[in-house]
Amino acid sequence: MITIIIAEDHQSLIDGIKLSLEFEGDITVVGEANDGDELIQLVRKKRPQVVITDIRMPKCDGISATKIIKKEFPEIKVIAFSMFDQSEAIQQMKEAGASGYIMKNSPLKKLIEAIRAILSNETFFDDAIIVKDELTKQNILLSNREKEILRLIGEGKTSNEIADLLFISKSTVDTHRKNILKKMNLYGKTDLIRFAVERKYDF
Repeated sequence: MITIIIAEDHQSLIDGIKLSLEFEGDITVVGEANDGDELIQLVRKKRPQVVITDIRMPKCDGISATKIIKKEFPEIKVIAFSMFDQSEAIQQMKEAGASGYIMKNSPLKKLIEAIRAILSNETFFDDAIIVKDELTKQNILLSNREKEILRLIGEGKTSNEIADLLFISKSTVDTHRKNILKKMNLYGKTDLIRFAVERKYDF
């Protein structure tokens, strides 16, 4: 039986998670906490296999609580369950020792997948986080001019039209297009246009 403690300052959400988890048959919730201090005390008493914790909680937040739990009980796995998809919060939870990070607006089956994955010594991060992280990396890779050109390609502009709009030569636009292809690992004009249309609001 997989033992779990849930920490969340909204009791109704705890109740919903608990119902979903225990429906699995091989998962049991052995403790519930509404703040970080309560979570730490419960973990010391119950020694669960997995802790599911919100990040923003009263008294002691999920990041601080995770650090303490992992220091005292390194074998216990921690999953962050949060509405925050900011890179900083995700990185802080990773550094604190969390093995997974699931968004609260994801289906609860994703949380169950995460539990089973981390108990197999894997990590599990929500698809939405992975996509956003990838977009952030891509955003950093491109120069401001390249982002501008990519956005205009996404709006259906030709190289000549982009050159006129930005007061640069067509050959300069073409050079930027080649650089974007290389940086984004794209293959040719069609791939570039598809990528630009899909991502024009991300840049």
